[in-house]
Amino acid sequence: MQHGKYRFIVGFLAVPLAIYAVFVISPFLQAIYYSFTDWTGLSPDFKMVGVANYRKMFADDVFWTSVGHNVLLLLVLPLVTLGLGLFFAFMLNVGGRRRKNAAVAGVRGSGFYKVVYFFPQVLSIAIVALLFQFAYNPNSGALNSFLSAVGLDSVQPNWLGDPDLALWCVMAVMVWSNVGFYVVLFSAGMSSIPKDFYEAALLDGANRIQTFFRITLPLLWDTVQTGWVYMGIMALDGFAVVQIMTVGPGGPDYSTEVLAYLLYTKAFRDGQAGYATTLGVALLIVTMIFAGIVMKLGRRERLEF
Repeated sequence: MQHGKYRFIVGFLAVPLAIYAVFVISPFLQAIYYSFTDWTGLSPDFKMVGVANYRKMFADDVFWTSVGHNVLLLLVLPLVTLGLGLFFAFMLNVGGRRRKNAAVAGVRGSGFYKVVYFFPQVLSIAIVALLFQFAYNPNSGALNSFLSAVGLDSVQPNWLGDPDLALWCVMAVMVWSNVGFYVVLFSAGMSSIPKDFYEAALLDGANRIQTFFRITLPLLWDTVQTGWVYMGIMALDGFAVVQIMTVGPGGPDYSTEVLAYLLYTKAFRDGQAGYATTLGVALLIVTMIFAGIVMKLGRRERLEF
C-alpha cells in the first residue's frame, strides 16, 4: 500500500521536477560554469580563466558602488512599501468610525480605495517608469511645474540629473508601483481576522495602535514575512526602472547603478558575458543569503484563529 502511494506521488512530481530542473536549475549551473571562462557571449570559442573574473569583480569599484545601492534599496524599499501597505490596509479595514452594532469597521468606500491603490499593478513597469521620467523632467515635468505654480520657482530640483536625488527618485517609483498590491494582500488577510478579537481588545481599553501591534500584525506575520522576501528580491533587481528612467542609464556618475543593470551592460554592451555571469552568480548568492536571513529572523510561533 505504501509502495503504491509513493509511486503515485512520484508519478505526479516527476514531470514538474524535470521541467524545473531543465529551465531553472540548469541555467544556474551553466552560469556558474561560464563565470570561470572568458566567453564574450557572441563567439562559441572561449577558454577557462579560473577565478580571474571573480578577482576582477572584487577589484571593480563600479561593482561595489552597485552593491551599495542594492543594499540601500534592500533596507529602505521593503520597509517603506510594506509599512505603507500595512498602514493603508489597516485604515481601510479597521480604521473607520464605529457604527451601530459594530465596534470596528472599515472606512466607507473601502472597495473603491482598494481599486485605486491597486491600479499601478495594472500598468507595466515600463509604462510606470516612462510616466515618472516625464514627471521628473526639470523643464516641463509635473513636479517642477507644480512647484512653480505654488510660487516655489527657486526650489526646482534637477531630479534625475542630481546624483544625490536620482536613486531616491527611483525608489519612490518602486514604492508607488508596488504598495497597492500589498494594500490588497494585507486587506484580504485582515478581513479574515475575526472582528471579535478587535471588539474584545477595544472593550478592554486598547486603542487602534495597540490593536494593530497586538492583534493585526501577529496574525498577519506569515504574509508580511513573505512580502518582505518578495520586496527584497525586487530591491536586488530594479533593472527596468534604472534602464528606462535614469541618465546614462545608471547615472549620473553611477549614482543609480545596480547589479542587474551592471550585469546587462557587461553582457550586451561590452561583450563580457563571462564576467556578466560572475556578477549574476554574486547576485544569486546575495539574494539567497537575504532570503535565508529574513526567513530565519522572522521565524516565530504560528498563531492560528
